[in-house]
Amino acid sequence: MKPGILLGVALLCLFSINVFAGKRIVIFDDVATEIASPPATLATGEELWVTLADLTKATKFVLKPQGVCRDELCFPIPKARKAAFLSAQGNVTWFNLSEFTRLTKQPAAYDAANSVWYFGPRPEAQNQFVSSLIAPDFRLPDKTGKLRSLSEFRGKKVLLLTWASW
Repeated sequence: MKPGILLGVALLCLFSINVFAGKRIVIFDDVATEIASPPATLATGEELWVTLADLTKATKFVLKPQGVCRDELCFPIPKARKAAFLSAQGNVTWFNLSEFTRLTKQPAAYDAANSVWYFGPRPEAQNQFVSSLIAPDFRLPDKTGKLRSLSEFRGKKVLLLTWASW
């Protein structure tokens, strides 16, 4: 299992404690952000529609005329598929974040019971882990409940046990 997916599973498990009951949470770049619920017309299936303000708050991406951009990185929205990405509902423009991550080939996982979306690292970031052979740093509670980061154990042997239902 790739490190990014492993981290996603771990974060989804942490949020399964139901701390955010009744809220929608996006975990992007390992930061959890509470976002607004979409109108009923967009709240179908497993598509994640977010306001443009929530898009920026949760991902740091901004919709610009040239595409969806973050710093120097810009992804043009395919003109033929614009309706799959944007929807105007009243005076609010909604952005389909799940469609965007499919465009950028960024892995995503959704926990419907807790309304938590997790977005893993894009392929180029995952490949960086493989080429460097350095595991990404992440934080998880140890068996006593104390939050530990992998970087605390640099230079030591670490046994990390994981489990997934798929």
